[in-house]
Amino acid sequence: MTPTLLMALKMSVGVIILAIGMSSTLGDLTYLWRRPVLLLRSVLAMYVLVPLTALVMMKTMTLAPGVEVALLVFAVSAGAPLLPRKMMDIGDGGYTFSLVVTSTLLAIILVPAWLMLLGSQFGDPLDLRPGQVALVFAKTFFTPLAVGMLVSFFLPSFARVVANRLMMVAGLVLTLSAVALLVLNWNILLEARGPALLILALLIAAALAIGHWLGGPNEDDRTALAIACSTRHIGIAVLVATSVPGPRTAVLISAYIVTAAIVSIPYLWWRRSHSAKTASQQ
Repeated sequence: MTPTLLMALKMSVGVIILAIGMSSTLGDLTYLWRRPVLLLRSVLAMYVLVPLTALVMMKTMTLAPGVEVALLVFAVSAGAPLLPRKMMDIGDGGYTFSLVVTSTLLAIILVPAWLMLLGSQFGDPLDLRPGQVALVFAKTFFTPLAVGMLVSFFLPSFARVVANRLMMVAGLVLTLSAVALLVLNWNILLEARGPALLILALLIAAALAIGHWLGGPNEDDRTALAIACSTRHIGIAVLVATSVPGPRTAVLISAYIVTAAIVSIPYLWWRRSHSAKTASQQ
């Protein structure tokens, strides 16, 4: 049952990426590349400060082995967000789309490097080569993204109507699969030493704070980067999880998906309320 649920997780992410492509243009792709300061802040937040925060947590807290690996995986798995529909509703969608694509390209090199560096601190480093990451992204990210953008180019009216519905359905499948994996393997969380979910929530909250802090003066950019930092890339996480024996890491990945939604949704409510209040005062 666990392999089936993992497959559902991966397929739902692929559909979400397809919908993102249907909602975006080539002009959106270069949004971040034309803003080098914002690009630097985004990379610093997603690929430096969040992994270092996880490292500090692993060094200072007594964690079960599965929780340690899960924190390591989440910390380095930057890229396509798990809550793209909510992110696309924030300000200029160009930044969100450009951030998704740019961070995924960087992940090909940076994820294996971080896994080797941080993994060596806790026993044998996880062996994940850039070629493996690139192959996964070619199948699960760039192919559906390209298909979605082609649909948007040739059938723009159809793409506008279908994209949001696909995101909604795929997001529901993603959440239900994660919850089902948790329900079927709840004993794994109970066996973990310490409050595993609380630790995951702390990492997510820290990632939100890092992204919000480094998002720059534009309020919408700050919100988008905060959500991108906290949600991570499920495709990378599942890839690493399948290389770790047993379901423990996969279950904790599902716990992260659910916890990320619980922690991130109140933040989004606050940011939208703040934006509405600011707009009313202008």
